[in-house]
Amino acid sequence: VQLQASGGGLVQPGGSLRLSCAASGSTSGFNVMGWYRQAPGKQREWVADVTSGGSANYADSVKGRFTISRDNAKNAVYLQMNSLKPEDTRVYYCNFHRPNGMDYWGKGTLVTVSS
Repeated sequence: VQLQASGGGLVQPGGSLRLSCAASGSTSGFNVMGWYRQAPGKQREWVADVTSGGSANYADSVKGRFTISRDNAKNAVYLQMNSLKPEDTRVYYCNFHRPNGMDYWGKGTLVTVSS
């Protein structure tokens, strides 16, 4: 399984970006899809995830600003990020999880929020 993330870039504070991540290879049976982010020298932190049934969860730091969604037919997950702040500047990683405990990670996409 390979995950390909895209959509990162440079945006001004208050702006929006939409991240996408799609799986290729053996793409069946992902029960949870999510996003994590990491700043240089810091631990990777969970941002949001969504179950196969569509139940979404968010970190407090992004609640009300970010929206996660998934397309099961395309084995893809998306993260709509609005009202971006400089502290949202991170490398964002997508994560797909199977019920057997297997986790798959994308390579990351850089989001920079700066004026």
